[in-house]
Amino acid sequence: MNVNRRNFLKSSAVFAGWSILPTGAWSNPLNSRFCTAHIGVGGMGGGDLRQVSKHPNVQVVGLADVDRNRLNGAGKGFADAARFADYREMLRTLGDKVDGVVISTPDHTHYSATLMAMNMGKAVYCQKPLTHEIDEAHELAALAKEKSLVTQMGIQLHSSSGNRMTVDLLQQGIIGKVSKVYVWSNKTWGDDGPAYSGSDTIPETLDWDLWLGSAAARPYLKGKYHPGKWRKSLDFGCGTLGDMGIHIIDTPYSALDLSAPRFVRVSCREPNNLLHPIKNTVELEFAGTKHTADSLRMTWFDGADAPKAEGQTNPDLQLEAGKKLPSQGAMYIGEDGHRLLMPHMSGPQPLPRSLLGSVVKPELKPVNHYHQWVDAGMGNGTCSAAFEYAGPLTSTVLLGVVGNRFPGQTLQWDGANMRFTNNEAANQLVSRTHRTSY
Repeated sequence: MNVNRRNFLKSSAVFAGWSILPTGAWSNPLNSRFCTAHIGVGGMGGGDLRQVSKHPNVQVVGLADVDRNRLNGAGKGFADAARFADYREMLRTLGDKVDGVVISTPDHTHYSATLMAMNMGKAVYCQKPLTHEIDEAHELAALAKEKSLVTQMGIQLHSSSGNRMTVDLLQQGIIGKVSKVYVWSNKTWGDDGPAYSGSDTIPETLDWDLWLGSAAARPYLKGKYHPGKWRKSLDFGCGTLGDMGIHIIDTPYSALDLSAPRFVRVSCREPNNLLHPIKNTVELEFAGTKHTADSLRMTWFDGADAPKAEGQTNPDLQLEAGKKLPSQGAMYIGEDGHRLLMPHMSGPQPLPRSLLGSVVKPELKPVNHYHQWVDAGMGNGTCSAAFEYAGPLTSTVLLGVVGNRFPGQTLQWDGANMRFTNNEAANQLVSRTHRTSY
């Protein structure tokens, strides 16, 4: 049986009865610790599990994964944690023994797992992008606000000193009003080959139906989806833009106080309705803010379209002889020829460097993105990437993901009403139908 997103939201609310915790509160009577349940414990999920559990007040009480090998591997380090194949069973069974839920699954499962946890009143840490669909991101952001829940999206670099310093310098006006931002990644989470076909034997250690979850059923194909290549598929991942764009666009989105874009335009190959393109150029235009010119133009490049210093003809991206552009990063274009280069996972580089003399060096205390969520869940402080922020950021990124189905077209976006004003076919991709028979 399939249901639309609105009905799925309503039907999932029945699970709220399994929790007796006050909304958003840390009141677990088990042992006065912050007890966590983890959905998806392999790959990035394993890293999330390790990082969250390092907090001195955390006790891991539940682990869920559809892959038995990954579940048992993670369980070796947490012998007291209950193990489940189905996260729904875990949350219903553990109920009020859980304070916070960590969701580290493929993108297509983020919404349904997060929704159930939120309806049970849990604090939620969800990996990026927050959701697979635009409207899902707005639904979760609104629900978090309505229920006053502690939430955090897993964009760990948001809390890094390099990103926070970039935000501070730009808001101090180190390069003046910003008119353009270039953001890029050389990753290639796409596939320009033929559509997948056929089927393979499902490994006995994998519950394929649970892995598919709310996505449409299809045959298992070895090496195409689980465990690591699902990002290439339209139905499961969001391509390079959803993977790396959410990290790299986060910084200008936060620093420049951006809101919903006015339009999106994507240059890529013709769509095949199955797989993301292997390279994309995405143009977005935003209304001006106090940190920008009257409007701001953002351009995203991925794959082979990512800019290189050698032979660069765009003066905005040219560097001194012998200097190289990072394989992933951002370039901010300000006034009077001033620029700021932000390599991914590094610190800001004003161009020219002498601009540093015009600002006050910020004093930044270390922040652990994971532990910030735990602390907030225990009533100490707030989260810097709460869903009220993460939802609009995710929606902005997902506009580009929708745009790659309409290459070369300028899609006008009405953020207030969550719709494209000039393309009804694109509006059909703002939401999706959820499968419930799994």
